[in-house]
Amino acid sequence: MKISFKIFIAVIAFNFFVGCNSKNKVKLEPVLKPVMTAATILGNSDYLAISYGGYRHVDHDIEPTIEELKEDMKLLAAMGIKILRTYKVHLPQASNLLTAISELKMEDASFEMYVMLGAWIDCKNAWTDLEPDHENESERNAVEIATTVALAKQYPDIVKVIAVGNEAMVKWAASYYVQPNVILKWVHHLQELKKSGVLSKDLWITSSDDFSSWGGGGAEYHTPDLEKLIKAVDYISMHTYAYHNSHYNPVFWEVPDAEKEFSDIEKVDSAMLRAKSFAMTQYNSVKNYVASLGIHKPIHIGESGWATKSNGFYGQNGSRATDEYKQGLYYQHIREWTNKEEISCFYFEAFNEQWKDAGNPLGSENHFGLINFEGEAKYPLWEAVDAGVFDGLTRNGKTITKTYSGDKTLLMKDVSVPNTDYKR
Repeated sequence: MKISFKIFIAVIAFNFFVGCNSKNKVKLEPVLKPVMTAATILGNSDYLAISYGGYRHVDHDIEPTIEELKEDMKLLAAMGIKILRTYKVHLPQASNLLTAISELKMEDASFEMYVMLGAWIDCKNAWTDLEPDHENESERNAVEIATTVALAKQYPDIVKVIAVGNEAMVKWAASYYVQPNVILKWVHHLQELKKSGVLSKDLWITSSDDFSSWGGGGAEYHTPDLEKLIKAVDYISMHTYAYHNSHYNPVFWEVPDAEKEFSDIEKVDSAMLRAKSFAMTQYNSVKNYVASLGIHKPIHIGESGWATKSNGFYGQNGSRATDEYKQGLYYQHIREWTNKEEISCFYFEAFNEQWKDAGNPLGSENHFGLINFEGEAKYPLWEAVDAGVFDGLTRNGKTITKTYSGDKTLLMKDVSVPNTDYKR
């Protein structure tokens, strides 16, 4: 960095004056940025959170490059995102993501991005031809935890949270779920590493799981081991999906008798308010269960989102929950509620990822992103495009434009009134 000669002389003169003046023994201290911790960023509306995966291809073996990851980080930072949730530490994306963030911080001292790093946890025989053994864990789990620990030690300025497992306890994850005692074992392990100084004492440990797994659902989850786990974690990371429940538990999605005479758009708007209320109810069910145990822990949302395409349960022949207008309303509602209540919501998700249902391009799992495969901002981000927050930024060499060419009339043609008159 170059400074002018006059400024240089002025600085030297000032230091000489201070050093020579015995009556003014001024000690100049460098201005240090405060160290941000999980305790200071979670629940802080200035530090918006999002779920992130950087995979851009149908072939999941094609890893995002560091330059592609940096490209994504700049886009997310422009949106006000400062905390990411990612996992798959056994693949290059996780370590490359941390490298990308570190390089961006070196290039620009004002750049901020923190990470909730997830260790994937499976039961024994998961993803094999053998019967899943839900009472015992996969041998891979130890490797996953060790890798996560190594990355957290290497990047303590970036990794602020470790999550043990992703929807690893919920029983509908029939191919891989484990019992709470497995998660508890690894949470205790990580907490001991904090006590011994191997990991930062400010690092928070959690597990990211469905609301029901945290006691907000059926009594089958209310076990002594879950109580011990709730005591052991630093906070609870719960998932809530009104979108999926528009098919599986659609009472809230049905148009009430009192709204039968509403216009179509009024019915949609009202349904999305009920979707927000559904998420709030699931959040409060976890909060109430934890309180019933006499335990007080922060509760944040590890996942919640809305897909924009579906040829399955949520499309025209299903609940009709799927379109960009509904996604826009849900994103707005969920952010307003969680920001007001000082809840972090790792909104699911940043970008469409087409590997998630590779054999079905219109499968909903491919279309939860706020930005699509073509680098177009979906309806929730149209105002951000208009405000110029993405100016000068690209994805895959393309500038960020709006879906439907920004024509809301065209977008609304794809919006349907909620439908529950179908066989499940």
